Amino acid sequence: MKKKYQAMVLSCIDPRFQPIIFNFLKKKKLSGKYSSFTIAGSAIGVTAPKFRKWHKTFWDNLETSIKLHKIDKLIVINHRDCGVAKIINGKKKFDNFNEIKIHRDSFTKIKNRFKIKYPNLKIETFLACINKKVEKF
Repeated sequence: MKKKYQAMVLSCIDPRFQPIIFNFLKKKKLSGKYSSFTIAGSAIGVTAPKFRKWHKTFWDNLETSIKLHKIDKLIVINHRDCGVAKIINGKKKFDNFNEIKIHRDSFTKIKNRFKIKYPNLKIETFLACINKKVEKF
């Protein structure tokens, strides 16, 4: 019997990126095959110390999704021009270098924790751009 659900998708609340993410997942033939967790900053929101109170909610939700939907993969989609990345950046210049570093750090943190908790499951990370491009990160 084929599984109904294949993945959980972690993405940001930014309305500019909802259609981009939807279309990306549709192209990956995942329509109707993923559970979704949407939170400000995506991986940044669930890994940055500033948003520590959000972390447990995400991990509890992921655990529930694994149990209920038998998912085998977490897909994490951050995006450029993210307000949460700007908050984390503080008063430093928000240039391409600093923005990419924030995304890279959040992906590294979530991958490390995910691999410890769920060594038999897969994780994929992507970065979406306002020009509708979504690239593996």
